This record gives sequence, structure tokens and C-alpha cells, in this order.
Amino acid sequence: MTSITATPASPVATPDYAAIKQRQQATWASGDFAIVGTTLQIVGEMLAESTDIRAGERVLDVAAGNGNATLAAARRFAQVTSTDYVPTLLEKGRQRAEAEGLNVHFEVADAEALPYGDASFDVVLSTFGVMFAPDQARAAREMLRVVRPGGRIAMANWTPDGLIGRLFKIVGAHVPPPAGLRSPALWGTESHLAALFGPRARELRVERKLFPFRYLSVAHFMQVFRDFYGPTHKAFAALDAAGQAALAADMTALLHELDIGGGNGLVAPSEYAEVVITVD
Repeated sequence: MTSITATPASPVATPDYAAIKQRQQATWASGDFAIVGTTLQIVGEMLAESTDIRAGERVLDVAAGNGNATLAAARRFAQVTSTDYVPTLLEKGRQRAEAEGLNVHFEVADAEALPYGDASFDVVLSTFGVMFAPDQARAAREMLRVVRPGGRIAMANWTPDGLIGRLFKIVGAHVPPPAGLRSPALWGTESHLAALFGPRARELRVERKLFPFRYLSVAHFMQVFRDFYGPTHKAFAALDAAGQAALAADMTALLHELDIGGGNGLVAPSEYAEVVITVD
């Protein structure tokens, strides 16, 4: 009789969240995200309307970047606190708010350890921000903790199959992410959101929408994202000349595939999930 010895299962890698977060901070501080971020302002406005933000409500913008959702909420006369863990991004938002005469409180804060008491806010917002937190479950718990019962959590998150979701897959193929780290684009799927926010999500509304990236050409998009968008800026910097050429070729092919501009400028729609959660 032949005995069979079971092969031990390979251990699942536990991400070093502290090291990943430090690296992420450097990534988002590189380039100049505001060059790209300001083009996304309409997403913040649409999210504020879908969330039905009212004057006087206490609103927290998590991982606010240069403040698209922040400004949208402040324009509706909410009491807005805008947070990010990259001070230079917050400063861009502060400059925009001051230019419009909007009253916003800006504060450096980590989405995974928000410095606010339980049930401090009526609404918690994030546009293409909290989805990049390395410890996804912890970030979701923090958002749930600081919003009051009956309040709302609202987000815009890139989906896995949209332009940006596919772009991250391409970047990850050339510059692999840390072992064990889950894709940020999972935040664009209803099943993952349901798992993250659990039974406290009394109502979970997810609507898929398109944001069209509009640039002079594919080459113009490539130049902007290579020079200014942190994740792609850092990816190119990490590669040698041959690697850079291969990454550029894959990104260019994706843009040509999705371009609906008909030769009159680049128009490349990117799918995202607009999420509104009513909290118990």
C-alpha cells in the first residue's frame, strides 16, 4: 500500500500595510495629481446630488485628494472637513476652496485611522480615494464608525473593467504590487462593497457610470499620466528603458481600443461605480 503525504498549503502572504502605505504616500505625492484630478470635478458634483447633501450637514471627505467632492459639498453649504494623508494634495484643495470663498476645514488624516469620534458626521464621501487604502476592511470600518446612524456613505470607485481598472492591471503586470494586496478596483463591485460594509448597510445603491477622459490625443494622455499621475509616474520611474517602452505600448493600445473620439481628440470613457450607502 502506497502512502500519500499531503503537500502543505503555501502560506498566504500578509501584506506589510505600514510599508505599503508609506510607499503609497510617496506615489501620490509624486508628479502633480491635481493636473488629472481637476478634470474629474463633475464626478464630485454628481455624487453630491446623488447623496442629496443638504445645507448644514456635517460632511467628511476621506482621501479627498485635491478636493472634488469637498468643493461639491461646500457649494451646497454643508459643513465640510476635507482629509487626505498627502499634505500637498490637501493644499491644492485649500487653494481651490479659497479661490471660491468656500468655508472648508482641511486636515491631514489617514483613511484607516480617522481622528474623529463615533457618529461625528452626517455624510462621508470619497471620490477615487478611499478605494486605494491598503487595508480595505479597516478603511470601511472607519467610514462606518464616524458616520451617524441614518447617515450616508457615498463614493465614486473605478471598476475592474473600465479604463482605469484595466490601466492598473497593465501597470501591475509590469510593476507587480506588493504580495497579498487586494486590487483597489474591487471597490467598484457590488459584491465586494456588500462584504466590506456588511449588515450596517441598510441600503446599498450602486450605479455604473462613465467618465470620459478628454485629451488632445492618445499621446497627450500618455504625457499627462506619465508626468503627473502618481501611480503611472512611479511605474515608469521603476522601469528601465525597455520596460518603459513596453508599458507605454500596452497603455497606448488600451487607449486606442477605448477611444471613441473619431480622430477629433481623445475621448476615452472610463466606467466607475457611484455608490450611496444608507447606514443603520
